[in-house]
Amino acid sequence: MTTGIVPIQCIIPPHMLRSIIEHGNPRQRTWATQTLSLSERLRGRREILSRLVLATSTGQKRRTVYDARNGFELPGILIRTEGDPPSGDPAVDEAYDGAGATYDLYLDIFERNSLDDRGIRLDATVHYDRDYNNAFWDGRQMVYGDGDGQLFERFTRSIDVIAHELTHGVTQYEAGLVYSGQPGALNESFSDVFGSLVKQRVLNQTAAEADWLVGEGLFTANVQGVALRSLKAPGTAYDDPVLGKDPQPALLRDYQDVDYDNGGVHINSGIPNYAFYLTAVEIGGYAWEKAGRIWYIALKDRLRRDTNFERAATLILQVAGELYGEDGPEYRAVRNSWETVGIVI
Repeated sequence: MTTGIVPIQCIIPPHMLRSIIEHGNPRQRTWATQTLSLSERLRGRREILSRLVLATSTGQKRRTVYDARNGFELPGILIRTEGDPPSGDPAVDEAYDGAGATYDLYLDIFERNSLDDRGIRLDATVHYDRDYNNAFWDGRQMVYGDGDGQLFERFTRSIDVIAHELTHGVTQYEAGLVYSGQPGALNESFSDVFGSLVKQRVLNQTAAEADWLVGEGLFTANVQGVALRSLKAPGTAYDDPVLGKDPQPALLRDYQDVDYDNGGVHINSGIPNYAFYLTAVEIGGYAWEKAGRIWYIALKDRLRRDTNFERAATLILQVAGELYGEDGPEYRAVRNSWETVGIVI
């Protein structure tokens, strides 16, 4: 288990906010600046709540959704708790359902009892701030903005965004990957991977059928793009005059060592993302069954805070061999995928 302060982990990356500040209209520049500033003010203030306070009995799902009423106070006014009927507020009900689907994947497939594996309550706050264009895990709960309506819709619309952010909680309790450089890019990648798996499971899609997009549905019709990121084709998710062009590389040779975004954690996550996609498609079937299990066990039992890409690839391959044998197609798929992105194990 990792403890202590963890940085805020938002779904909208800093490079996109910087592009909006440079190319957006006055209103867009204002909120992008405010969002970037808010993220920095919140950074470093997250702490994991006591497990003794939030733990529930094994296998018990416990969701609570609050309304910030366009303010900043967390958690806000309680609107819906576990077992309550739909509230009629789309943001509340999407946050509730998305948390449930995430909980179900981890419990049903990986026998994990919530984010901490001890039944931690899944808290969420919707309607945070006014026109807030982001969603984030703050170390103890989810927070969602409503979007500005010009570039972004409400951030509860994409179930993979919900699962992505909640998976930061899983990583926080397991490998605790440092949110910087290659470990930080792995941190982001694991969230993209399991966010995608939650969406695929809800839609009952095989690896071949899935779109492998993260954040599909967040953009308004004004944006030239389909999603925030693509695991299938990193660097192709959007190309917009205001948001900029998707900068994600798919191959290690194109790794970007930048002086912002904690060394490019949202950018370089495209490399391990692509490795997972290639693995899942080569194995075939439902991606959560084999590829997802390999990645989950590696995150839970093998990776450490400072694990880099090469070490992660080695550990993930070891897990594949232990689960399915070194002469099996799963092992070959993992090896092939990492070699394709430029990491020879």
